[in-house]
Amino acid sequence: EVQLVESGGGLVQPGGSLRLSCAASGFRFSTYAMNWVRQAPGKGPEYVSGINSDGSSTTYIDSVKGRFTISRDNAKNTLYLQMNSLKPEDTAVYYCAKDLRGGIGYGNDYWGQGTQVTVSS
Repeated sequence: EVQLVESGGGLVQPGGSLRLSCAASGFRFSTYAMNWVRQAPGKGPEYVSGINSDGSSTTYIDSVKGRFTISRDNAKNTLYLQMNSLKPEDTAVYYCAKDLRGGIGYGNDYWGQGTQVTVSS
């Protein structure tokens, strides 16, 4: 059974940092791309970032470029999202998602339960 469990969310002031983690199990983690997707209150899901299976290629939406860094540790079956210089508009539930293939952008077939990130003073 595929399981994705996010952690690391919380309340942070504008300009602060958080590091999200996603522990994966039930599939061969090192052979699939992984993604972070967020959903803000009252809005649809928004793709944030993706990383290919060996970590050599990453993508970001423009609004987080230079502030967020996606990474993975295939030995630990864990995906990360380091978020710096957080802004109120980053407030959302953040989900990790398993891609369909080793490369980025083929679609997601499994999602975690999400972790809440709130940026507020």
